[in-house]
Amino acid sequence: MSATEKVTGPASYFPSIETKYGQPIQYWISIVETNRAMKHMEIVNLLKSAHGMGHGHANAVVAHVLSK
Repeated sequence: MSATEKVTGPASYFPSIETKYGQPIQYWISIVETNRAMKHMEIVNLLKSAHGMGHGHANAVVAHVLSK
């Protein structure tokens, strides 16, 4: 992707996730990957309850990881 192309989809949330929660996106991705056996919404709820992440941000990270 060139520097002029706009990031879309779940990855478009990554800069604000890093800023708001103070961890690099790889930190959040690793949590999702560790819990990959769980269902999508179970992982979203884990990020929300255990890490204080908002629903939209949690859903974006989970959707990004599980789409691969």
